[in-house]
Amino acid sequence: MVAAGVFLAGAKSRLLPMSVPFRYFGAAVVFHGLAWLALLADAGRWPRFAGGLGWPLAALHLVTLGVLVMCAIGASLQLLPVATRQPIGDARWPAAIWWLYTPGVAALTLGMGLPSPPLLALGGGAVLLALVGYAALLAVNLRGARGMPVVVAHGWGAWVALLLLLATAASLVGGYVDRPLWARPAALAQHLTLAAYGFMGLLALGLSHILVPMFALGPAPAVRPALASCALAGVALVVAVAAGAGVAPHWLWPAAVAAGALAVGAHLWLMRQCLRAGLRRELGPSFRLVRAAWAALALSLPLALALALGLPWDGALPLFGLLLIAGWLLTFVLGILYRVLPFLASMHAARGQLRPPTPSALSAPRPLRWHFTCHGIAVGTLALAIVFDSAQLTLLGAGVGAVGAVAFAVHFVILLQRLRAGAAPPT
Repeated sequence: MVAAGVFLAGAKSRLLPMSVPFRYFGAAVVFHGLAWLALLADAGRWPRFAGGLGWPLAALHLVTLGVLVMCAIGASLQLLPVATRQPIGDARWPAAIWWLYTPGVAALTLGMGLPSPPLLALGGGAVLLALVGYAALLAVNLRGARGMPVVVAHGWGAWVALLLLLATAASLVGGYVDRPLWARPAALAQHLTLAAYGFMGLLALGLSHILVPMFALGPAPAVRPALASCALAGVALVVAVAAGAGVAPHWLWPAAVAAGALAVGAHLWLMRQCLRAGLRRELGPSFRLVRAAWAALALSLPLALALALGLPWDGALPLFGLLLIAGWLLTFVLGILYRVLPFLASMHAARGQLRPPTPSALSAPRPLRWHFTCHGIAVGTLALAIVFDSAQLTLLGAGVGAVGAVAFAVHFVILLQRLRAGAAPPT
C-alpha cells in the first residue's frame, strides 16, 4: 500500500546503528520489570495514592520515564528520520543522551522510593538535561522534514508539550528540596496533562499515522481530517493548561475535555478506516492491546472531567492514573513494541544479506502470549484493587504484572539471540 511504500522507501539508508534504538528499548524492558517490583514494595498505599514520595510514586515514574519516554525517544529517533526523510546527523548524540538519561531515571526513581530528596534532585537534573538534548535533536529533525505533514504536526505539538512539561517537572522536583518554581497544585495538574495527553499522547497519535497503516498494510489516513484532529488536541491542551493554572477552571476544564473528545474521536475514526481498508486483517495480540489502549484513552476523558469538577471519591485519582498511564499509554506502547521490535531488527539484519530474516522469524510468540495474558489480568486486578481499596488485590495485580514483564523480557532476549544467530525458526 502507499503508506507502507512511502515510509519504507530508502529507509535503510536513514537507519541509526542498531545499538542506538535497541539500548533504549532494552532499558525500557528492565524498567518495566522494576516498576511492578516498586508497586509490590508498598502495595497497601497504592489504591488510595494521591501523591507524595514513596514507592508508588517511584513505580509511576518507572513506567512514565523508564518505559514510556524511554521508548518514545528510541522509537522517534529511529522512525521520524525515516518518515521525514531527514536523517540524524551523528549517532553519537542519541547514544550520549541514553548514557545521561538512563542513570538519571534510575537515580530519580530510587530517590522517590527511599525517599532521598538529594538523590531525587540529582537524578531529576540528569533527566532534565537529557530531555533538553532530545528536544534539540527532535527540533532539528522536524525542521528539515520533507513529507508526512500529519506526523510532523503531531511532532511539533509533542515538542512544545515536552518543553512545558520539563518546566513543570523542574518545579515539582524543586519543591522536594524547598525550591519550587510555582505552586504545587497548579504544577501537578499541568504536569499530568502535558505528560500523558501532551508529549506522550501527541507522539503516540502522530506515530500511529506511520505504524498503523504500515502494519495493517492500509492506506494513510486523509491529511485534512488528521490535521484537524491534531489541531483539536492542541486546543484541548492549551485550555487544560490554563484551567490547571486556575483560570476559570469550572468553564475551561469541560471545554478542554470536549475538545479532547473530538480530537480522540476523529483520530480513532481515522484509525478504524485504515484498519478496515488494510490488506492484513488479523493483526494478533499486538493490535488487541492497541484497541484496548484506545478504549482506555476514551474512558479517561469523562473521568478527567469528573475529577476536575470535584468527584467525591478518593479512589478517582488513582483510577484515572491507572486508565491513563497503564490502560492507555503503557498498553499502547507494549502493543506497538510487539511488532516494532522484530520489524526494526529485521530491517537492520537486512543490511548486506540476500535473504534477511523476516520479523516473524525473529519474534517469539509464546512469551508474548504470556505477557498479553498477564498484562490484561494485572491492569484489571489493579482496577478492582482501587474499587475495593484492597492491598491484597494490589499485590496480586503487581505480582502478575511482574510475571508478564519477565515474559516480555524473555521475548526481547530471544529476539536479540535470533538476530545474532541468523534467525532460527520460531518455537
